[in-house]
Amino acid sequence: MAAYRRILLKLSGETLSGKQGCGFDQESIASICGQIKDVRDSGVRVSIVIGGGNIFRGLKASAGGMDRGLADSMGMLGTIINGLALGAGLQKQGVPTRHFSAIPITGFVAPYNQAEASASLEDGFVVIFSGGTGNPYFSTDTAASLRAAQTGAEVLLKGTKVDGVYAGDPKQDPTLEKFDAISFSEVLSRSLKVMDATAIAMCRDNAIPIIVFNLTRKGDLLRVVNGERIGTIVKE
Repeated sequence: MAAYRRILLKLSGETLSGKQGCGFDQESIASICGQIKDVRDSGVRVSIVIGGGNIFRGLKASAGGMDRGLADSMGMLGTIINGLALGAGLQKQGVPTRHFSAIPITGFVAPYNQAEASASLEDGFVVIFSGGTGNPYFSTDTAASLRAAQTGAEVLLKGTKVDGVYAGDPKQDPTLEKFDAISFSEVLSRSLKVMDATAIAMCRDNAIPIIVFNLTRKGDLLRVVNGERIGTIVKE
């Protein structure tokens, strides 16, 4: 039996690109969609916030001299493309989806509406949120914490290519120990790269735990939802 009945899954754009690092890898998308299907079929209500890093990184572009507002807007458009790709992958596996964007694009994606999103979850749809918060200067991590609060998610699951939270970069220093559990306050005080500070504070203030885990390991999403101690849990 699932430990959580309503979840918000935060996916980085890079998870859709596989080993390519950019663009789309259909095998990776199919694997992720299969894991989401397994969770949804177990009766869990699933909503997803998708990033856009496989297409465009606004923060990186602004650091290179582009106007921050414009760069972030381009990044938000990238998340909508990813949402469409993810929705197509889920529907191919027979999973009913609804896609809402903070930036509406007529003919492609519906504008975000909290009541409609919540009703869609209750009806068993997997709900995809794209377009970030609809505002520059806010990350998709912050969008994930916001949508988690708005949809009453019991937990925010951050699916990445890393198996948890470390004190530094485990790729550069393989001797680093992984945290099994850590508090919101310690994440903020140590500036650990879990999610941005705004997202961490919002989850803390709304008592929504965060679990960081490796989504590329097939089956781990369902194991996390079923309460297995995988990855790192962030809570007070």
